[in-house]
Amino acid sequence: MNIPAGRGPPGRRGNTAGDVDPAGRGTNGRGAARAAAGRDFLAALALAFTAAWAPAAAAGGLERLNSFMSDTHTARADFTQKIIDRHGKPVQQSGGTLEFSRPGRFRWEYAKPYSQTIVGDGEKVWIYDPDLNQVTVRKLDAALGATPAALLAGNNDALKAFQLADDGDRDGLQWVLATPREKGSQFARIRMGFDARGIQAMELSDSLGQQTTLRFASFTSNPHLDAAAFQFTPPQGADVVGQ
Repeated sequence: MNIPAGRGPPGRRGNTAGDVDPAGRGTNGRGAARAAAGRDFLAALALAFTAAWAPAAAAGGLERLNSFMSDTHTARADFTQKIIDRHGKPVQQSGGTLEFSRPGRFRWEYAKPYSQTIVGDGEKVWIYDPDLNQVTVRKLDAALGATPAALLAGNNDALKAFQLADDGDRDGLQWVLATPREKGSQFARIRMGFDARGIQAMELSDSLGQQTTLRFASFTSNPHLDAAAFQFTPPQGADVVGQ
């Protein structure tokens, strides 16, 4: 996701298209928290649903990934997300629900600390902040770019952008390490932790040393999902920024 950092017009409250910076640059205050949420959502969603929740029979993380690629087409789960900076200081803690339908359709609902909805309709990504009455929209390809979020496409070609390896056992989980092949990627590494039930945790380390940890619960594989969940129409009167 290559959305450049930027500043909105003087006096504008909230985030603009430039504030949705996947590396968290160029933001502050609430805008920084929302930018972090939008950034980590795209990367986490991509890997969570491309490399996650494989059948329990799979022996290791990589085998779980391969099984998931062929067996899981839709998913629903609850999540919690915690972000810490390079000094170990908490930056944000949030949570909500998510749904996914391959390829390229997703809905990520943040319930706390701020309400936020992020929808991918297969062509565009929409980020809606109700209390700001603001919508940021980008083309899907431009928003995901050459990042872990490119795995959202859900095909084997997307996996070629990463070096994938088993990463041992820790905290009762089997871990898989995904390292971007492209130099200069905003994410230095992404780890995925599995147990017999499937993926339980993800750790995303960005190029600035910030780390995001996600925990998943109440996961449902291949549920029937309403197609309307992956459509978004900006509310009347909302400030729409972007393409």
